[in-house]
Formats: sequence, structure tokens, C-alpha cells
Amino acid sequence: MARVPVVEEVEFASQGAVLRGRLYLRDARRPRPSVVMAHGTSATIGMVADRYAAAFHAAGFAVLLYDHRGFGASGGEPRLEINPWIQARGYRDAVTHLSGHPGIDPHRIALWGDSYSAGEALVVGAVDPRPAAIIAQVPSCGRAPAPPDPDGELFTALAATLEGGDVQGTPETTTGPLPVVSPDQLGSPSLLAPISAFRWFIEYGRRPGTGWENRVTRVLPPTPAPYHVGLATPHLRTPLLALIASDDEMVGSNPAIARAVIEAAPADKEILEIQGGHFGILWHPSPEFDRAADAQRDFLLRVLA
Repeated sequence: MARVPVVEEVEFASQGAVLRGRLYLRDARRPRPSVVMAHGTSATIGMVADRYAAAFHAAGFAVLLYDHRGFGASGGEPRLEINPWIQARGYRDAVTHLSGHPGIDPHRIALWGDSYSAGEALVVGAVDPRPAAIIAQVPSCGRAPAPPDPDGELFTALAATLEGGDVQGTPETTTGPLPVVSPDQLGSPSLLAPISAFRWFIEYGRRPGTGWENRVTRVLPPTPAPYHVGLATPHLRTPLLALIASDDEMVGSNPAIARAVIEAAPADKEILEIQGGHFGILWHPSPEFDRAADAQRDFLLRVLA
């Protein structure tokens, strides 16, 4: 069989759009374990996620790294709109696409997410039996605990919504359009308020070729069960590595909430406490990045290889 390029541009269909990204695959002569990766809130594949992808690929894993629907190189309208249900479905479509590749072992596919997409990866892992491992970097698990769900009724509704429910937003459940980040929260408020967010997004988003735009709309549709990662993880049985910053400054990634959500998972799980706040492990090069990448690589080797 002919060798496949180490990195090739790929595209696949999802929710009526074409999602685009990169496939890191050294060759297709034997099925390899792999990682499906998407970046967090509004970020694109060239904003450090590609550095993690390269680290995993160097360790022998295939990697599918793609932009969410409506962001970066991916298609889809409206542009620059974050809908967690649509993005979670994108993860599932990425797994489907990768599973059909001759160089991929469909039984050894991991999900990787950062921040908001880390929460989406956890939800997908609880609903979809195909992922074999999950890496959740500073997962956005909400500002408050999930509503009680003693009989699993809300989780059943959540799973049905992800599978094919109505996820159209309404004016009342839509925030924006507004800047992703801003240095002036009084004069120009943004979706992400901390100055650390502004510094990271401007530093990496303004690099040539990222396709990042400082504008976003967020939609949380009125669904039978609310979108909350804490409703999903009590049903997650996929091996999991979560990286939680004890000094996380993002309100949606409250470390106490995130830790409780992760600990509720019955799966084999590891929690790595990290320093540097929400964005510490997204600065490359840095000791924080190296520690996170090494821990994630070792986890994948233990679980998948």
C-alpha cells in the first residue's frame, strides 16, 4: 500500500456543512490508534492545538485535527456561531470519518478537547460508545452544578437531543454577536472577560494563517434537558484524563465544579492538577505545555497503544 503523507488536508461532512482540518498519519500499512481533536471557544487549529497534535503524532498516533463548524477553514452558516450540540455532533462525525480510513483502528480512537470543546468531548463520550479514551484540558463544566438527575431522565433527554433533537436557537437563548476578547470590558464587553484570555487570543489568533476572527455568537437552545456536562459524566465509562487548573480564571471552568463533574464519572479516570490558569498549557513553548503534552502522550500510550 502506498504511503500516506505525514500531514494531509482533509474534509468531511457534518450537519450540512463541510468541516476541514489536518490528518496526521505516517502511513496506512497497519491500523493505528488515533486522536480526534478540536479547539476551544472560537480558536482554530493553528492556535496551539496543532502543537499537541504534533506531539501525539510523534508518539505514533494518527491525529484528525479540525476546525469547528463555522470557524477557521470549516464551512457552515451562520459563521462564528458556537452551539455546543452542533459542535458535539461534529466530534461524532469526525469519529465516523476517521473510522472508515484504512490506516485507522476504529476501536482505538480518542477524543481531545480544550475548555468548551473539552466539555463537549465528555458529553460525546458519555453518549457515543465508540471513543476509547478522552482527554479534557481545563474543561468548561459550567458555573454551577448540574440539576439533580437521580433516575437518569435528564441524561436520556440529553442523549436524545445529541442524537437528533431540535437544537435551533432562539433570540432569548442567543448571546452576541460580540467580541471574543476585549481589553476594555466597560467600553466593549466580550464573551471572555479575563485579560489572560485577551492576551492569549490576540497573541495566537493574529498569527498569519490562523483564520481566527475576534467575533462570536453563542447559542444555548431551549432543549428538553439543558446542556450541562455534569448530566453526562455520571454515565461516562470511557477512560479519561482531565487537566484542571486550581487557579482557573474562567467562570465557565470553575475548578471546583469541574473536579466534581469529573469525579462523578464511573470510568477509570486521572485528574492532573496544573498551574498557570486556564491558558497556561496553551502557551508554547513553555514548561506548562511540555508537562501537559507529556502527561497526555503517556496516558494515550497506556490506554490505546
